[in-house]
Amino acid sequence: MELIAGLPAAEIGWLVAGLVIGGIVTGILSGLFGVGGGAVIVPVLAELFDHVGAGPDAQMHLAVGTSLAIIIPTSLRSFAAQRARGAVDMAALRLWILPVAAGAAAGAAIAAVASSDALKAVFAVFALSMSANLLFGSDRWRLADDLPSRAATSLWGFLIAVVSALIGIGGGALAALFLTLHNRPIHTALGTSSGFGVLVAIPGAIGYAAAGLPHLGELPPLSIGYVSLLGLVLMAPISVLAAPLGVRLAHRLSKRRLRMAFGCFLALVATRFIVDLLT
Repeated sequence: MELIAGLPAAEIGWLVAGLVIGGIVTGILSGLFGVGGGAVIVPVLAELFDHVGAGPDAQMHLAVGTSLAIIIPTSLRSFAAQRARGAVDMAALRLWILPVAAGAAAGAAIAAVASSDALKAVFAVFALSMSANLLFGSDRWRLADDLPSRAATSLWGFLIAVVSALIGIGGGALAALFLTLHNRPIHTALGTSSGFGVLVAIPGAIGYAAAGLPHLGELPPLSIGYVSLLGLVLMAPISVLAAPLGVRLAHRLSKRRLRMAFGCFLALVATRFIVDLLT
């Protein structure tokens, strides 16, 4: 195929293996933490796209756009599993439908004019901030005993979606933090955040696909704008199959262990991107 015609057989094997392993890890994390797995998908794809002809200024955009596309089926599967366990706050999710979709579209539009390094910096700040809160914060911290007004909840959903679309995540981590600070149990917060990921990923992926169309010359073949069909086809089915494993694991862990595991995971992600920016 033209996409990989210039690569030695060994590199083709590593490319496929990387996508498959990334899909497995993505699915487990999606079910475990209620996230779409973007924090894993984005750095994995950024490295892989460096070997398949993506221009340096397009690698991060392509990784983010493809991540959002992969998150769609992964989050749908995770959401279905979490809802079956009664761990989804459907009232909050319904309220977020329109503002989250609008925020994801806005985030994709901003990313279209941002540099790759800018996207990496935003990603690193997000991961480091979330990690610090989970590792050193308290699950007893509360801003209120219930969600704020409909207008305020909608605004927060919009803002979370903007940031999520900028960095290629489903917004699950941020949505879960918002919900726990407003007195939702951690398992309910993580379950609800899987549905939030669906609302972010669909308009976000469409936005990145459209934004990348003028730059097809900088992208590998089999790309629709900033969405790689190869990455989508290889990673998405595997991540969907692996998501229920993470859901089962999440419901076996205590609140403290779940917070610690999530915090360590995000700290590793932040470190990876900071090192990349400094080298």
